[in-house]
Amino acid sequence: MASSDDEGSVEEKEHTKKKIGPLATAWLTFYNIAMTAGWLVLAIAMIRFYAEKGTHKGLYRNIQKTLKFFQTFALLELVHCALGIVHTSVLVTGVQVSSRIFMVWFITSSIKQVQSEHGVLIFLVVWTVTEITRYSYYTFKLLNHLPYFIKWARYNLFIVLYPVGVVGELLTIYAALPHVRKSAMYSLRLPNKYNVSFDYYYFLIIAMCSYIPLFPQLYFHMLRQRRRVLHGEVIVEKDD
Repeated sequence: MASSDDEGSVEEKEHTKKKIGPLATAWLTFYNIAMTAGWLVLAIAMIRFYAEKGTHKGLYRNIQKTLKFFQTFALLELVHCALGIVHTSVLVTGVQVSSRIFMVWFITSSIKQVQSEHGVLIFLVVWTVTEITRYSYYTFKLLNHLPYFIKWARYNLFIVLYPVGVVGELLTIYAALPHVRKSAMYSLRLPNKYNVSFDYYYFLIIAMCSYIPLFPQLYFHMLRQRRRVLHGEVIVEKDD
């Protein structure tokens, strides 16, 4: 689920997390400031482009280098989990980050015909608002100075943004299907020296279907986190 507010990522389990050292704290603070700044740059670029052009057509091409850099940089969140400097679900973080990477590198950037689709605009706006909120939340939290409005935004905006973002992603993948089928991109036909076949077209259909079981699980996980943080409910969840 690429558009999630990523409730399972980075420093999230507040009453169970262990103390981390000063070097780890300094690195995480730098990382989150850099990511907040990166997504702010993207937001400004998007607003400026639309103000000048009056259309979203050509927007993705204009911002794709910056988007690919900062979205790929988010792979470090898996490293943070592996090193234990953040205490969170590796599974949730892995799903979120890898699905974003997939959308950026193997759908929108690879299939130029879909870059002007409304679905792309939808998920770009959702991702941008989500990530600015998320990374600024982590930054202020690490600095022990968390404004309530950022905490409120962190645990409320996803209620609308998550499903809207998922719609944008699904519309984009759906728009890509005929182009993938026609070009046979990323597909491997028999016979070949590996004696293996792979059809990217059907892979995308399976990917779309995977949203059916994954979306409710992640969405309700986030709602439970919201109740715990905003309303003080104690919720016991199994470790992943």
